[in-house]
Amino acid sequence: MPLAPTLAVIGGGQLARMMAQPAIALGLPLRLLAEAEGVSAAQVIVDQQVGNHLSLDDLRAVTTGCDVVTFDHEHVPTEHLHALVADGIAVRPGPDALVYAQDKGLMRAKLTEIGVPCPRNALVTTPEQVEEFGLPCVLKTTRGGYDGKGVWMVREISQAQEAFDAAAAAGVEVLAEELVDFRRELSALVARSPSGQAAAYPIAESRQVDGVCSEVIAPAPDLSDELSAHAQQIALKVAGELGVTGILAVELFETNDGRVLVNELAMRPHNTGHWTQDGAETSQFENHLRAVMDLPLGSPAPRARWSVMGNILGGPNDAGRLYDGFPHVMARDPHLKVHLYGKEWRPGRKVGHVNVFGDDLDDCLERARHAVAWFRGDLGDHSE
Repeated sequence: MPLAPTLAVIGGGQLARMMAQPAIALGLPLRLLAEAEGVSAAQVIVDQQVGNHLSLDDLRAVTTGCDVVTFDHEHVPTEHLHALVADGIAVRPGPDALVYAQDKGLMRAKLTEIGVPCPRNALVTTPEQVEEFGLPCVLKTTRGGYDGKGVWMVREISQAQEAFDAAAAAGVEVLAEELVDFRRELSALVARSPSGQAAAYPIAESRQVDGVCSEVIAPAPDLSDELSAHAQQIALKVAGELGVTGILAVELFETNDGRVLVNELAMRPHNTGHWTQDGAETSQFENHLRAVMDLPLGSPAPRARWSVMGNILGGPNDAGRLYDGFPHVMARDPHLKVHLYGKEWRPGRKVGHVNVFGDDLDDCLERARHAVAWFRGDLGDHSE
């Protein structure tokens, strides 16, 4: 008899990789469907198969003998997830929930139905309809976009055609949204189990560079208790109404007039929650595993007054082996934690992150930024 139920994870990226450590501590066997040999998670999860998440045969092969399946990404076709459910596999989050993270058009319609505040939006099929919607605006493909991909800022109608060409090539629709006048971006992270238990992490501020998260501060500085509680309640409401199991990240705009609007949903561990690995009593990765296995959730309470996560993004120049940055950053800051993803350096690619925590926000920011700059090679050669 197995010592514990086996959990299948679809997708071999860094999120699956970071599930491995809490799974080891919990004695929870993981089985991985990796898109290729040697990808990030395949370097640390022994029980693995190489396959295509678009193939139902590959999905069935990797989940045979598993009790539960969860995800590193949201790109498994909804009809395949329903087929796995029919096979008796516990799919978490389930297809009826995950579809709202897969399709932005469906997500906007559902959030409006349940009374969750969103930017003004509409599905559009022609540049003329974009003009009628109103410029400037943001155009998004309803499926497939992430980290700034599949998103276009349209200030002149001539800029709209690129979005329609991309959508036609991918066989998806185009969503128009108002260009929100916002102060900053926030992230509300919650965990929810099938039995309905939920845990909410402090609201974090995320900072972007070219549409990619570069830095996260938890809790968000200068956020009123009222708006913080409101943002948490939005995330808890979305998780409950949609029946989410696992981690739900709700990306929000804090507007200049003191409101919050939902921007995106992710139903998996999320970049804006990486600070929890070292800054919270229970990381998002452990709580995701606890949730999908329907175990009692761990405390989301912070360990320190402030936590800062800095993404290590590949720069224009090859910084060499990231490992060679360890002597400097570890000697300079013994309290800093480094998480590398086992990925080759590529411009704009997320190859790792650092976490720092403490009582002084400015100090935490300086420490995180210095370490990121050093790993990127912005401050000198790693051999110095």
